[in-house]
Amino acid sequence: METLAIKSTLDISKIRKQFPILNQQVNGKPLIYLDNAATNQKPQRVIDALTAYYEQDNANIHRGIHTLAERATKAYEATRNSMQTFIGAKHVEEIIFTRGVTESVNLVASSYGRAFLKAGDEVIISGMEHHSNIVPWQMICEEKGAIVKVIPVSEVGELDLDSYQKLISNKTKIVAVNHASNSLGTINPIKEIIDIAHQQDAVVLIDGAQASAHLTINVQELDCDFYCISSHKMYGPTGTGILYGKKELLEKMPPYMGGGEMIKEVTFAKTTYNDLPYKFEAGTPNIADVIALNEAISFINELGKENIAAHEAELLAYTTEKLSNIPHVKLIGTAKNKVGVQSFIVDGIHHFDIGQMLDARGIAVRTGHHCTQPLMDQFGIEGTVRASYAIYNTKAEVDQLAEGLERIVKFLK
Repeated sequence: METLAIKSTLDISKIRKQFPILNQQVNGKPLIYLDNAATNQKPQRVIDALTAYYEQDNANIHRGIHTLAERATKAYEATRNSMQTFIGAKHVEEIIFTRGVTESVNLVASSYGRAFLKAGDEVIISGMEHHSNIVPWQMICEEKGAIVKVIPVSEVGELDLDSYQKLISNKTKIVAVNHASNSLGTINPIKEIIDIAHQQDAVVLIDGAQASAHLTINVQELDCDFYCISSHKMYGPTGTGILYGKKELLEKMPPYMGGGEMIKEVTFAKTTYNDLPYKFEAGTPNIADVIALNEAISFINELGKENIAAHEAELLAYTTEKLSNIPHVKLIGTAKNKVGVQSFIVDGIHHFDIGQMLDARGIAVRTGHHCTQPLMDQFGIEGTVRASYAIYNTKAEVDQLAEGLERIVKFLK
């Protein structure tokens, strides 16, 4: 497994103090939160931003001319500007606020897919996709008579790019893959995947849910057509996120939902639609959470993604070493290039039972198929235990995880 050459210089104990939820006991033990791939915790500044909006600025945005509405609108649009810089978008109107990656993928599948897919066209996804990047494509392909094809995954959890080269053709209209796997941690070679797709004039959507808090993202350098992010996996609130889309594509796409804000003029005879980005932002949005997302972006920027990635790489390498030495523990997903996610199983003990026994020790991990059932089927398992890391995790917490597993495997003797 490759780890970053740089070493993190961050004071993790100081960072942990910014997360009030970590200062508690679970089942009589200090909380060890290792479920960050599902959602990570929120620093106090994000929580304060939510509270401040409702205490001081609560008003609907864009259409009001009073002071509260203007303050709320300014703060809301400030997040759009910050996200443009965060991912390197060319135009601020390429940032569409959604409820997160799931809605972003559904928006593209429903709007772009419905407008441009036809019978016999092909959509390529990978074998390690989250259900939210599988089901929407199945739905639109069934409706349009198009075909879903799948890039195979190797035994170590890496995409088979040779097979991808053979799958893609002039029938391929959309390629949709994740930047990093939520269940394996694999970082995919998305730049290469994008370049190959563009040779066939296919558009590419990247699920960036597991990348946004860990990896440097520049959508112009990647040249992806769509990129999706969920706030709650980058220290921000739940229920919000973004869809990035190239301006020329978004302008060609029909609206996803109808209602207020996404219109210029409505008559009973005809409706004309609003300009970007508002064409895709019908109704009253999740104002408070979008505003608080700006604080999460600032939090990541101030720490530096290189520092975050280096710290998590150290934890992942340490976890791999620790768990590899425990009898009956089998690591699932051993790709060379990974974010801070390690899945594993324990021979003879169901993963749910492992999760419950670890929870009794205050250790929060994720168990199950992680919304990647086809991938679990490939490995011949029902699910895994998944430990996943954020900037506030420590090697001492990894030691507690390993000690807990060592105690559990004693039941097998």
